[in-house]
Amino acid sequence: MEYTIRDARPEDMGQVLNLVQELADFEKEPNAVEITEKDLVSHGFGDQKMFHCFVADTQDGIAGIALVYPRYSTWKGPAIHLEDLIVSKKMRGSGLGTALLDEVVKYGASLGVKRICWEVLDWNEPAIEFYEKKGANVLRDWDVVQLDEEGIKNYIESLN
Repeated sequence: MEYTIRDARPEDMGQVLNLVQELADFEKEPNAVEITEKDLVSHGFGDQKMFHCFVADTQDGIAGIALVYPRYSTWKGPAIHLEDLIVSKKMRGSGLGTALLDEVVKYGASLGVKRICWEVLDWNEPAIEFYEKKGANVLRDWDVVQLDEEGIKNYIESLN
């Protein structure tokens, strides 16, 4: 199947959200997605753009996405974070993931970033193998640390 990798447009965000939900289902977190199509449009477009999204457009619609946002490394300097690289189940193995990752790397290079980083679940061996084949270093000795919305609220309350 033929596809085109391009910058996402606001009208793509419904299909982008569908792919985000497909990923959540795959990662066994079907109820974790809280974001809405309206949120994606307001956060990804306009004056204070919070992310940049590439889509893989096919004759059947959007079949993959790569969503990135800026970061900064105190050791290296400017960086981007690849939040999600999602390829619909029916398109896995088609080269679409490679094409999306290629676009992310070219985008990062055009920005002059020193690093592109992302996370992968430790049980997702196909993704780990894919990233390692592309030359990425999977840092298995690092743990992801997060404060979720409830954690932020509790933290703030503990300051009083």
